[in-house]
Amino acid sequence: MSDHIHPTAIVDEGAQIGEGTRVWHWVHICGGARIGERCSFGQNVFVGNDVLIGNNVKVQNNVSIYDAVTLEDDVFCGPSMVFTNVNNPRSHINRKNEYRRTVVKKGASIGANATVVCGHTVGEYAFIGAGAVVTRDVPAYALMVGSPARRLGWMCACGERLPNDIGTHTCPACHIRYEVRGHHCTPLSH
Repeated sequence: MSDHIHPTAIVDEGAQIGEGTRVWHWVHICGGARIGERCSFGQNVFVGNDVLIGNNVKVQNNVSIYDAVTLEDDVFCGPSMVFTNVNNPRSHINRKNEYRRTVVKKGASIGANATVVCGHTVGEYAFIGAGAVVTRDVPAYALMVGSPARRLGWMCACGERLPNDIGTHTCPACHIRYEVRGHHCTPLSH
């Protein structure tokens, strides 16, 4: 179980929480949630039953991670960002059997107040800008902004912006080399 669970947090029986994970004020983690090691959940976070969270995931204040969401290792969820799990919700119609899976791949960052519409995959080390609305799959290393989100460029795994030009580029901060071709950015070295 977690090293630190604040007294105001509610962790339902059955929830699996890895070592070194910190659960802050007014967090609710449902019993079916599976959470890795060294994660951090800021105040007022909700984690549903059918949620899988990897290691070293940072979830900032006021984020709800509803059923059918998977966050792989090293994902960052900015303050008040939003996940959905039904495409066409109505309060008078139960659509729990229509949940659409959302996967956020290793190392991706989602900015404050962004929305990730259900049924999509956010690629490895993608960077979703603050306030963006993701309505389709996001390529690995893509920098996405706007509503609906569109690709503005590419980001290095270390978080530095890369040139958008087709060709080979080296990150000036960490020196990882990338090849940009059309709608793909691929690391050539680590």
